This record gives sequence, C-alpha cells and structure tokens, in this order.
Amino acid sequence: METHIPKEKKNLEALVISDTHLGTYGCKAEALLEYLTSVSTPILILNGDIIDIWQFSKSYFPKSHLQVIRQIIKMMENGTRVHYLAGNHDEHLRRLIGMRLGNLVIENKMILELDGKKSWIFHGDVFDAFMHHSKWLAKLGAIGYGMLTVINSFINACLSFFKMKRVSLSRDIKNSVKKGGSELSSKFERTVADMAIIKGYEYAICGHIHWPEKKVMENELGQVCYLNSGDWVENMTALEYYNGDWHLVHFKPKQAAVSTNTDELVNDDYLLPNHKVLFQTMYNDIVNS
Repeated sequence: METHIPKEKKNLEALVISDTHLGTYGCKAEALLEYLTSVSTPILILNGDIIDIWQFSKSYFPKSHLQVIRQIIKMMENGTRVHYLAGNHDEHLRRLIGMRLGNLVIENKMILELDGKKSWIFHGDVFDAFMHHSKWLAKLGAIGYGMLTVINSFINACLSFFKMKRVSLSRDIKNSVKKGGSELSSKFERTVADMAIIKGYEYAICGHIHWPEKKVMENELGQVCYLNSGDWVENMTALEYYNGDWHLVHFKPKQAAVSTNTDELVNDDYLLPNHKVLFQTMYNDIVNS
C-alpha cells in the first residue's frame, strides 16, 4: 500500500472510491475533499455506499459533506465521467439504474478495459448472504457502527488533549473478529475471485467490506488480481490506475478529518423500491455480465 501526500494534482487514468458514507458522523469528508482536489482523472468510479441513505438524517448533513458532492460535480463539469455503482446503503438508487445525466451514469456494475486488461467493478453486497438474509440485523449493525464512531471521536479528542495516540475502536473490533477465525471476508474474496476467473477478467474490484486489499488469487482455472477500495470512514483509501496497473493508496490528510459542521441539507424526495425485485435485477446484471 502506498502513502499519498499530495503536493500537486496527480494525473490518473481512472479512480475508484467507495464507502464514503456521506451523511454519517463517521465520514471523513474533509479528508475526502482534500484527496479529490489533489487528483485529476477522466474516469471516476463511485463504487457504492457514497451517500448513506440507511442512516440519512435531515438534521445532519454538514457543509463538508455537501462540498464533496460539489467537488464531484465540478469534476464532471471539467470532463470527468462519473460512474455511480449503487451499494446497499444507497440501494434506492438502483431504481435509477441506466440513468444518464451529462457525465454521470448510475449502474450496478462496470466493465472497464484499460491497456487491454478488463476490470470487473461492483460494490460487492451481491455476494453478502448475511446482509440479504438478515437485512434488519445488518441495518441495526450499521446504526451501532455509527454510534461507535461518535464515541470513538470523543475518546480521540480526549487522547489528543493528553497528547496520546489516537485509537480506532471499530477497526480494532473488526480486526479481532478477523483474527479470531472469522472466514466471512475470505469467503467473500474467494467468491468474487472465482467468479472473475471464470469470466476471464484480469481484475475484480469491490468495496462493501471496508477492508482495503490488493492481492493475486488463484484457483485451478487461473488467477485474478482482487482489489478492495476500502472506505472513507476509517481507512481513507482509494484505487488509482496509472502506469498500466491499479494501485491501492492510503491517503494521509494534512489535518485530522473530524466533521464538526452541522449545517442541514433537507430532502424529502425518497424513492421506495421493491427491494427483492431490485436485488434480483442487480444480481442478474452483475453475475451475467
């Protein structure tokens, strides 16, 4: 993994970010804005869970979160093609799949060919059996995760006052689960990799699980480079394409990104789709691509 400390705009051939969770307390919107203004790319892929509709509140959408959206619009105005691939936290957008508006298109998945190599890109919740069979529990977990980030911010503020090292409670919990024998992430990666190998893709790119990764995975039929773009709640990671390959980059902001502005953004226009129909359509779109 590379550490990215911006000095001037970095020219990329393509960029993937995911799981920004705009509209939640945990989103590192200031850092994300700083990162987006530090790069230039003709292709920006927003790989799901960009705006967190699950936890969206009329009383909380800070100015910094709105500035991220404005920056993306500015990039589109300057010629960047933006592909919004809907995730589970912004699944209502799946009702708009296929919609094109200027340089913006909303899709379930994307097949991107660069330098003769194909990248299969989608959010990843299609292969998350737990989320679809226990959706209410997944939403409850998302609420608990949001509360944990608020508690974490308070703890880190106290630690900073005493000049002590910051901590990430949610990351520690996830790592302990992973080290404790959980096979959920490895099964997820294995499923994605095996499917990508069958389809003959060189890269398989997901988000969803908030674990940034780049590794080559093999089976008896061949191999594929599996990548996960991570998130902008804890890891502040992105996938950049340049010099003929994808690079997993960990962004290091100039200042700690803590949302403090509570300016409101009110929006009453919600679409309420049939989730089972949308999921089946999304599944067919991704798996049969």
